[in-house]
Amino acid sequence: LMENLIEQTGFVLIGAIIILALWDAVWKLIAMWHAAQKKQLAWYICIAVFNTIGILPIIYLVLNKRKKNLKDKDY
Repeated sequence: LMENLIEQTGFVLIGAIIILALWDAVWKLIAMWHAAQKKQLAWYICIAVFNTIGILPIIYLVLNKRKKNLKDKDY
C-alpha cells in the first residue's frame, strides 16, 4: 500500500513539473517574441535568463500592453 502511494505521488509530481515547464515555456516564448519585435534587448535577456514560472513574461506582456493601449488612445 505504501509503495503504491509513493509511486502515485511520483507520477503526480512529474506531471506537475511537466505542466509548469510547458506553462513557463509558452509565456516565455510569447514575451520574448514581443520583446524582440520591439527591440527591447534588456527585457529579452531578462526573460531568457530568469526562470520565474511565467511570472516575468506575464508582467512584461501586461506592462507593454498598457503602454500600447495608452499610445493608441493618444491618436
